[in-house]
Amino acid sequence: MCSSDLAAGAESTLLGDSAAMRAVLDVVRRVADAGVTVLVTGESGTGKSLLAREIHRSSRRHQGRFVEVACGCLSETLLESELFGHVAGAYTGAAGAREGRFAQADGGTIFLDEIATAPPALQVKLLRVLQDKAFEPVGGGETRSVDARVVLATHEDLGTLVESGR
Repeated sequence: MCSSDLAAGAESTLLGDSAAMRAVLDVVRRVADAGVTVLVTGESGTGKSLLAREIHRSSRRHQGRFVEVACGCLSETLLESELFGHVAGAYTGAAGAREGRFAQADGGTIFLDEIATAPPALQVKLLRVLQDKAFEPVGGGETRSVDARVVLATHEDLGTLVESGR
């Protein structure tokens, strides 16, 4: 186990003591309390989720919730409702209001895994949350503020996706 002090004298929960792992943990230490959005890239199975948890655990937000959303597993409509919640009657079957994952992560961290799968229309709504820390639940007109650290991950080459208009 790495012996790097990351937050309040706590040891990292990530294993490894190689130069590469020490460099990764140094980045974690530097971004943990910076309050910036973090994008983690890497091949599938390389531990992007573990790294997101380490960033949360090492930050001042560690007492807040860590909320993880697997974006690639949800359809566009379901992903929007999952992230932002919905009001009663927003769509067929929405008998009651439901709090979204951003609201659940208020005061903590939300981890959006495989964010490259999010469709362009939803990317616009995500950009608003990143810029303004605000969103509207699906079917609602009331703006809700949120204070959540956002960590995103993908195995895709985002530069290539941008160049291709996706």
